Amino acid sequence: MAEVVNLRMVKKHAARKAARAQADENAVKFGLTRTERDRQKAEADKAARDLAAHKREP
Repeated sequence: MAEVVNLRMVKKHAARKAARAQADENAVKFGLTRTERDRQKAEADKAARDLAAHKREP
């Protein structure tokens, strides 16, 4: 005898699996490690400080 399957749950499971696969692809394509994000933030902060240091007050 065949096992009874709830089609709604099977569809939801397939959708979740596809979404997770897409998320994993995007993480590889666009993701940065924590160290890289921290380095970029530090560089941006330093650039902003350097720019602010050169501004003259009227």
